[in-house]
Amino acid sequence: MSDITRYGMGARLSEAAIFNGVVYLAGMVPEGGATDIAGQTADVLAQIDSHLAACGSDKSRILRTQIFLADIGDITAMNAVWDAWVVPGHAPPRATVQAALADPAFRIEVVVTAAQR
Repeated sequence: MSDITRYGMGARLSEAAIFNGVVYLAGMVPEGGATDIAGQTADVLAQIDSHLAACGSDKSRILRTQIFLADIGDITAMNAVWDAWVVPGHAPPRATVQAALADPAFRIEVVVTAAQR
């Protein structure tokens, strides 16, 4: 049986966990000062790149993505940033829904599951 490896562990949550070669990222929310959906999306996707690299993976290995938008009306602008980020030929399965997020300043939260290299 494989062990579970956790990264960025705090009292409430871990930033990532790896089990059997699969990387599970926590929900990524904006950390920078961007207030529009394009800036927040770019911030979150950069965090995903960083976390996946630290866990031995990358965006071409994403198995599943869940995107939560505070306002589904932001989907077109979010998709423009997403489409430029996704590796051609490796677009992962994805769900995008409107949801109330933990902080009213957040316009987006993204959860990713990926295979290790």
